[in-house]
Amino acid sequence: MVLNCTEIVDVLERYYLSPSYGIQFCIGFPGNLLVILGYIFCLPKWQSCNIYLFNLAVSDLIFLCTLPRLSYLYANDQSETSPYACVINRYILHVNLYSSILFMVWLSMDRFLLVRHPTQNHWLLRPRTALIVSALSWLAVNVEVAPMISLMVHDLRSRNWSRCKDFASLRGDVDALGYSLGLTMTGYLLPLLGLCGFSYKIAHLLRNQERALQGRTGSYKRPLRVVVSAAVMFMVIYTPYHVLRNVRIASQRAWAGRELCTEKYIEGLYIVTRPLAFLHSVINPVFYFLMGDKFREILFTKLRKLVRKRQQQRESS
Repeated sequence: MVLNCTEIVDVLERYYLSPSYGIQFCIGFPGNLLVILGYIFCLPKWQSCNIYLFNLAVSDLIFLCTLPRLSYLYANDQSETSPYACVINRYILHVNLYSSILFMVWLSMDRFLLVRHPTQNHWLLRPRTALIVSALSWLAVNVEVAPMISLMVHDLRSRNWSRCKDFASLRGDVDALGYSLGLTMTGYLLPLLGLCGFSYKIAHLLRNQERALQGRTGSYKRPLRVVVSAAVMFMVIYTPYHVLRNVRIASQRAWAGRELCTEKYIEGLYIVTRPLAFLHSVINPVFYFLMGDKFREILFTKLRKLVRKRQQQRESS
């Protein structure tokens, strides 16, 4: 069957976005919930690393809770009918998008300081400092995303409050292209440079300490692997989304001189990048276990005790 170019968006939303969001929820929700419960009930002493990871898991879990609704709407070719749900859903989505990479930057900073100060005597490695940095990070991300509310409200009003559109399709008082480019710079590119910078600093520090570390080199190289993996992950999954989002917004301008099919192809490519960008909420739990700090051992020990207790209850009954 040959599709008309005007049907591409509808097909992608129903047969690509809907199952993608559903799968992400089914995989990511249990993983992030397990980490949050593990931190609350199993971790006796929190370090700065744990505080950043906990905030990251909370952000991912809140975002993942919005996916079942989106999956259902796309599967049934429906639009969000509640303007409040529309604004809140899109707002949570973008807050998570930019808080995730920001908390990864602080985790990378934490790993760098840990390599440089193994005794953890640096003031930035204190839990109280991590709490302050986390609070300021939430504030900064919400300030970044706040102008989107004006865009969404204006767009909903122009559509008689009946059509909930994605950020790249919004039209309002705020310059959408300028705002999107600003978000790309401050919310993505600058944190990505931070991740790459800490990767370089850790690698440089390890090279200088290679002789002194001798047999313990492997344990200190783990932070480098974690930081490099985080930088590569965000570069791979965020770059296509931000490039296509800006191209999509620009293609709707009068000066773009676009044709209908060209605009639909651009929108279709942009749709393909959206689940890819939010894949971080599924991958992030891997970093919680790679970070170590005894959390993995404590969590597995707790789970084994629960399993043995359940088996004993079954045998006794």
